[in-house]
Amino acid sequence: MTATTTAPVAATPVRTLGKPSDRLRAWATRAPLLPALIFMVAVTQLPFVATLVISFFDWNALYPKARHFTGLSNYSDVLTDPDLRHSVWTTILLTAAVVVASLVIGLGLALLLDRKFRGRGIVRTLLIAPFLVVPVAAALLWKHVLYNPEYGLLNGLLHYVGGPQPDWISNTPLLAVEASLVWQWTPFMMLILLAGLQSRDHQQVEAARVDGASDWQVFRHLTLPHLRRYLELGALLGSIYIVQNFDAVFTLTSGGLGTANLPYTVYQSFYQAHENGLASAAGVLVVIGSIIIATFALRVVSSLFREEVSRA
Repeated sequence: MTATTTAPVAATPVRTLGKPSDRLRAWATRAPLLPALIFMVAVTQLPFVATLVISFFDWNALYPKARHFTGLSNYSDVLTDPDLRHSVWTTILLTAAVVVASLVIGLGLALLLDRKFRGRGIVRTLLIAPFLVVPVAAALLWKHVLYNPEYGLLNGLLHYVGGPQPDWISNTPLLAVEASLVWQWTPFMMLILLAGLQSRDHQQVEAARVDGASDWQVFRHLTLPHLRRYLELGALLGSIYIVQNFDAVFTLTSGGLGTANLPYTVYQSFYQAHENGLASAAGVLVVIGSIIIATFALRVVSSLFREEVSRA
């Protein structure tokens, strides 16, 4: 007689989901974040919802009883009014010029700081300093210390060499605003691009040099393709902040001489014309534009993280 034995079947552990203890543990881990979440919603989202509601009303603060619902007419006015359209174009031109100039100069400074030389730490600190200056203080610095036609540094240097004494803000108002913003935002671009340069594969660069590649060939075929994501990130983040810039325009030109961008136009509509509905509509358009740019920026950041993870 042959005895047959069957191996005991291992019992499969049964997971019980949704236990009260698991739910309590999940809420216990999330509870410390609730005050911050509530504060963020109360400070950012509720005012935006209120602004969105006001943008659908014809609402002048001087005549509160004449307030009435107008639908999308405020948005139509923002997009069709000549002054408002000019402010939109000024915003685009100002943002594009500042971002491109800051990226080009920042790339040059990043390439300089990527090299080893004596005093590199001091030079890096001095180059970062403009980005740490309060925006209003930076605009006042450019207005009075550099641009002033009587005692400004620029005219002082021109007087020393026998050159003309122009009124910089009156003659080139938009360029004056752009120059102050480029000075302030170049360090930001430089830091992003310097981080990209320091993440390069140095063995690949050394191998290219051994094969006889020149500095320009290494920059064109290795450095620049590697920095593409960082250039995109700097352009997108810079655009988000410069689109919303108000300090430089308000301080240097007070929105005159064709320098009024969309944020300054919102200020004029709200605080000077008291057109709450029109100002709210313009503000909502600024927020929508910033959200669109921020969406692309987040995609670039996530792609950078994926590249770093795949490289690790």
